Amino acid sequence: MTEIFVRFRRAFATGRLLIAANYGTFRGWVRHVLAEIEWLAGRVDRFVVADPEKVRRLVFVCLGNINRSAFGEAVARARGVPACSVGLATTTGAPAFETAVSTAGRFGIDLSAHAATDFTDFRYTPGDLLLAMEIRHVHRLIAGGIPAEAIALLGAWSSPRRLHLHDPASQSDDYFMTCFTLIHSAVISLVEQLAAVGGAGLGR
Repeated sequence: MTEIFVRFRRAFATGRLLIAANYGTFRGWVRHVLAEIEWLAGRVDRFVVADPEKVRRLVFVCLGNINRSAFGEAVARARGVPACSVGLATTTGAPAFETAVSTAGRFGIDLSAHAATDFTDFRYTPGDLLLAMEIRHVHRLIAGGIPAEAIALLGAWSSPRRLHLHDPASQSDDYFMTCFTLIHSAVISLVEQLAAVGGAGLGR
């Protein structure tokens, strides 16, 4: 019985480490699973596609605009795409999180001069594609007056697909790397899709 208990504890500890590295927290894993269920049920179909010919600017959205959306914007800009980013609950002018700056640097991206923008200071214009990190962000954007057809889940373009990109704030360096790797792959994939049809000012 003691040996079984020890094995169970080891398996549980290993599972916690894997969840922490890949999903940030147990809540992050749960929200990932729930997002997949939403996708399988077809309830987020309109938020996992975009019409590249209508896109003129990419707008990356998260809560604080100091980690996920800040990095997404910087990757897009590095690829020559008009982009900005906003936070649904932040303070305009706030700098990027220290770990975000160091992790972004591993991708050749500099976030040291980033300054957050609160959603209340953002002005939507036709041609904007707002890219949310979580399904709940989608609902808040719609409640804030953004047309549903102008919103998509960034993780629909990541490799592998990750419709819920959990907030890495206060999480491990390993999860920061996981999160930023997913965001990086998603932005690159979307930019390639835009370039194929000349969207966001990119030539064929």
